[in-house]
Amino acid sequence: MRWVSNSRGRRLIAGHHLVFGAYGFWLPNDPRGSYSDFVGSIDLYLAGGAATKTNARHSVANRRRNHTDRLKTKESMLRPPVKFIGIQARAIGHGFEKYFKITGYPVWACAILPNHVHLALGHLPISVERLTIQLKSAATKQMLAEKCHPFGACVEQGRKLPKCFVRGQWSRFLDPEDVAGAIKYVEGNPVRQGLRPQRWRFVKSAPNALV
Repeated sequence: MRWVSNSRGRRLIAGHHLVFGAYGFWLPNDPRGSYSDFVGSIDLYLAGGAATKTNARHSVANRRRNHTDRLKTKESMLRPPVKFIGIQARAIGHGFEKYFKITGYPVWACAILPNHVHLALGHLPISVERLTIQLKSAATKQMLAEKCHPFGACVEQGRKLPKCFVRGQWSRFLDPEDVAGAIKYVEGNPVRQGLRPQRWRFVKSAPNALV
């Protein structure tokens, strides 16, 4: 745990709840808000407008939006949205396992879903932004090694490999009293989507004092 300072004074931080998505999961102009500053694709801009920048530190996933309009906007994307299947989720998990074995960073819960990833993590010696980049890289390398990358055919055809993860991430600090709830939420995500519970070898129990 560590202390951080903000406008309200100092607070004790136990960890992080981190979420990042597959390509197409959360568009930069999603009407619920996004953490993007711009829309890089002209077609996507014309279909859905400018970036919907938000500084909210809580999840905006449950904000109301027009589902039909959202699907129409996604039709303007260069490639279909990525939906990870079982072997791809397993490969992503293998990539994470290699990464966390090397770094030793504490992972208390992980859910690899068809279009996004949830992690509950302990104190990190690097920024969440840097960690996210490294995790995406580890997952990508492992999917390529296991020949199950969603856009692997591009490599076989000698073309540049498109990214299968969306830019950026969403994260929030976990106060000590938030840890147990965050772990329960992350662990319950697969079941809420009709999938089997997930067990990953790189996940370790949080300290007893926090749960």
